[in-house]
Amino acid sequence: MASRTKLSGSPGYGEGREALLQAAVTVVAAGGLRALTYRAVAEKAGVTHGLVRHHFGSRDALIVAATEYSLSPVLVASGVTESAGNLRSFAGGIPTMIQREQEMVAFQYEVMLESVRRPELRPAVKAMLEGLRGGIVADLRQRGLPVTPATGAMVTAALDGIVLQGLTLQDPKFVQSALRELRSLLAHLPGSAVTS
Repeated sequence: MASRTKLSGSPGYGEGREALLQAAVTVVAAGGLRALTYRAVAEKAGVTHGLVRHHFGSRDALIVAATEYSLSPVLVASGVTESAGNLRSFAGGIPTMIQREQEMVAFQYEVMLESVRRPELRPAVKAMLEGLRGGIVADLRQRGLPVTPATGAMVTAALDGIVLQGLTLQDPKFVQSALRELRSLLAHLPGSAVTS
């Protein structure tokens, strides 16, 4: 049986539906969506494949549920949902998140790319991206920035690119430098009273 790794902040395998979702994330992060089968998820979770089918009914339903499941840990780990802080600390958890939540992040990018080929996955991806954007906009507004929806979309896209490149390059210095530059740009938004 494959090793049973535990993602940070999640229950161990064999602890219900959430364990199946975590197992799905792990399977996809390791082998892409083509590796996602009931049997692979069941093996990773230490249950029968019938239990996976019982909980989700279809492979697509499992993908959608795992996509929804992946949003909260990534938002929290990135530091984007901090309730207080200055602009200097915005998204400060991203370098660590890239390391600690690597499976979740890799899973999300796999599903995003697959949604280009499979339109039925687009609603789940759209909801995930809207959740990320909403968290980012709320965080920036709490820090005193006059953020419009368009600005929120731009910042989300920029952070997405930083995370993807950080995941790919495994270069924390690049990530830190890119985040500093993004914060500097945000400090110069029209109407902003904050400094980087």
